[in-house]
Amino acid sequence: MAQFKDIVGHEQIIEHLRNSIKMEKVSHAYIFDGPQKSGKMMLAEAFAMLLQCEKEGEEPCMECHSCRQASGRNQPDIIYVSHEKPNTISVDDIRTQLNQDIAIRPYDSRYKIYIVDEAEKMNQQAQNALLKTIEEPPAYAVILLLTTNADAFLPTILSRCVTLRLKAVPDEQIKQYLMRQYQIPDYQAQVCTAFAQGNVGKAVQLASSDHFKEVKASALQLLKRVQDIELYEMTAAVKQIGEYKLEINDYFDLMMVWYRDVLLYKATKDVNDLIFKDEVYDIQRQAERSSYGGIQTILKALQKAQMRLNANVNFELVIELLLLTMKEN
Repeated sequence: MAQFKDIVGHEQIIEHLRNSIKMEKVSHAYIFDGPQKSGKMMLAEAFAMLLQCEKEGEEPCMECHSCRQASGRNQPDIIYVSHEKPNTISVDDIRTQLNQDIAIRPYDSRYKIYIVDEAEKMNQQAQNALLKTIEEPPAYAVILLLTTNADAFLPTILSRCVTLRLKAVPDEQIKQYLMRQYQIPDYQAQVCTAFAQGNVGKAVQLASSDHFKEVKASALQLLKRVQDIELYEMTAAVKQIGEYKLEINDYFDLMMVWYRDVLLYKATKDVNDLIFKDEVYDIQRQAERSSYGGIQTILKALQKAQMRLNANVNFELVIELLLLTMKEN
């Protein structure tokens, strides 16, 4: 379980949560709204641990009985609401794990805290059941709803909760964190950060994923030689991309970033702002061989190819057309 000091970014949310405890203005219901892996669970768990900490400081003390239990996820008054169906939190899940349980006073703590992950999966009956509890909660109850889409909630639920929206974390902050925490070189941290788009969890996943490194190596190897590929080699190139059909969006994103680097270098001759700094020789070579119009044509072709694949157009045909555009420009 994380402490607030372990969380990268989200300073305003952390300050709000700390102040609500300090001023004894803790709400009965909160919504943590943000993309997957953006830090919702870390924030909710750090808040829950601090609420229950016996020392009542700015951070969980990690020494009291409650903190030790919470760090092992077995604090009896911090309850994780689960669901058996993968895509639905049913009315039974809410009734048995939350509504009926909330009537029982806390075992050993000041609060009884419920963490509902993937809360957007609550169907309408489940939300209505939850609403009854949120409208008249016991004094000791705190309900934390974690969601990727707060708009999926009934307006009556939204109006009774404090909504905390997780914003993108600045790139430089994520990059420094990856280099410090995972001991990876700056150019690798830069690529992971660029792809994460402000999402620390995604950046960490990419930094520690051998498979992403493999996809990246394949894409870069192809990009460096695409203008020299003979037409009879095109089938093999299509097949090479086809090996990463499941990760095709990552593959396309890598290509998109590569060509943006080429465009940037062509315009500025500046290496410092490149994402693929370690590939500067090949980016320089590509920039010399391509016109501004040609690079723009390729970037548009990449977007069009992505749209076509999302519309289930034939994979091989889309990739072949894309490679021909890249070769010609």
